[in-house]
Amino acid sequence: MSATITWVIQQLDRQTSDGLVITAHWRCNAVDDEHSASTYGTVGFERGDTFIDYDKLTQEEVLGWVKNKLDVSDIEAGLQSHINGLKNPVSATGVPW
Repeated sequence: MSATITWVIQQLDRQTSDGLVITAHWRCNAVDDEHSASTYGTVGFERGDTFIDYDKLTQEEVLGWVKNKLDVSDIEAGLQSHINGLKNPVSATGVPW
């Protein structure tokens, strides 16, 4: 069974003069039954050919920008690998008493 993956934008940093988004803070969460893993990062932006007013942005739009700059498959595979390791550990710590 593979994990359910969810991408979210945690926060945006913008210029107050015109609302230009300069940084998106993102999180990718993976959940498989009682096991979960997540990773967090940021992506920077510069003014492009098109501009969307800050108050008109949607999370889906910004996630598209973020995912265009990331190796989404690699990130999601890494989270799945982490969950697989939690479900089937290959080492343990402790004492026998």
